[in-house]
Amino acid sequence: MKQEQFVARHQAEWVAFEQWLQARGDARAARGERNTLELGDEDVPQRYRRICQQLALARRRGYSPVVTTRLQDLMQRGHNLLYRPPPPRWRRVGEFLLAGFPRLVRSEAGCMWASLALFAIPLVGWFVLLQYRPELIHALMDPQQIAAYERMYDPANPAQRLGRDSGTDWAMFGVYIMNNISIGLRTFASGLLFGVGTILVLIFNGIGIGATFGHLVQIGYGDPLFRFACGHGAFELTAIVIAGGAGLRLGFSLLAPGRRRRIDALVEGGKKGAKLCLGVAAMLLIAAFIEAFWSSIGSIPAAVKYSVAAVLWTLVLSWLFFGGRGHDALAPHGRTVVPGARPGMLGPGDPQADASRHGRRREWQKESVDAA
Repeated sequence: MKQEQFVARHQAEWVAFEQWLQARGDARAARGERNTLELGDEDVPQRYRRICQQLALARRRGYSPVVTTRLQDLMQRGHNLLYRPPPPRWRRVGEFLLAGFPRLVRSEAGCMWASLALFAIPLVGWFVLLQYRPELIHALMDPQQIAAYERMYDPANPAQRLGRDSGTDWAMFGVYIMNNISIGLRTFASGLLFGVGTILVLIFNGIGIGATFGHLVQIGYGDPLFRFACGHGAFELTAIVIAGGAGLRLGFSLLAPGRRRRIDALVEGGKKGAKLCLGVAAMLLIAAFIEAFWSSIGSIPAAVKYSVAAVLWTLVLSWLFFGGRGHDALAPHGRTVVPGARPGMLGPGDPQADASRHGRRREWQKESVDAA
C-alpha cells in the first residue's frame, strides 16, 4: 500500500485520537465532564493498539518521517495516559467519600427513603404522643433510665457538660465511637434476616429517640437537649438512616434475587452494603468528635449552637444530594475514564470482557489486517 493511501485510510481515526487526547488527557478534568467526542473512552485501548500496529507497519514499509513521527507521538501520548500509575490511596479514599459514597447512596434511593420512613415515623409519632400522654414513657423506660436522662439535661444543673454524667472529652469520644458504630453495623448486618432485623432496629431506634425527646420536652428540658443534639445529629441520624438503607438492600437481595442465584445476589448486595458502611463509619466518627468536643459544652449560647447545626445539616444534605454529580452524567453513557486503565482492558458490560485467549488472538489478527 502506498503511503498516500495509508494516510488517507487512517487519517480520520488519527484525528479522532488526537482530539480525545487533547480533551480527555487530564483525568481530573475529564471526571467531571461528559464525553461528547466521536471517540468514546471505552474505545481508547483498542484504538491505541491499532495505532501501535500502524506505526509498526509504517516503519516496516519505510514511510516518510512525517508519518512515523506523527504515529510515534500518538503512541507515546497514549502510552503515558493509559499506563500512568493509579492515584495515591489517600486520594482514592477522598474521592470515594466526596463523590463515590453520595453517588452510591443515591443509587439506592428507594431503600434510603424506606429506611427514613421506618426511622422517622416512630420517632415523630412517639414525640407527639408523649406531649398528650406523658405517662406512656413508663411503658418504654424504667425509672432509672428516666432519672438519668433528666439529670443530664436538667436546666438547673450547674455542670457545664450536657448529655453526660461524667467523663473527659477524650474518654467520651471513645465511648461515642463504639456506641455509634455498633448501632450502624447492627442496623446493616441485621438485614441478613431478610431485612426484618433492619426494620426492627430502625423502628426501635426511632421509638427510643422519639420517646426520650418527647419526655424531656414535655417536662421543660427541651432547651439543653436540643442544644446538645442539634450539632452532631446531622451526621449521626443521617448515618443511621443510610445504614438502614444498606441493610434493607441486603435483605431485598435475599428476598428478590431476580434471575441470579440467591448467594450471588447476597454477595453483590453485601459488597455494596460494605462500601456504604465505610461511609457510614466515617460519618459516625465525625459525629462522635462533634458530640464529645462541641455538643456537650453547655456554656455556648443557643443561637451559636443552632447556627452551627444549620451549617452542618446544609453541608451533609448538599453532599449527599449533589456529591459526585459529574460522575453521574458519565455513567448512563458508559463513557468514564478508568484510573489506571491498561491497553486491552475492557470495561464492565463489554461483550469481549470474558473472551478467551484464542478469541483475543483472533481479534488482534483482525486488527492487524485492518491496520494494513
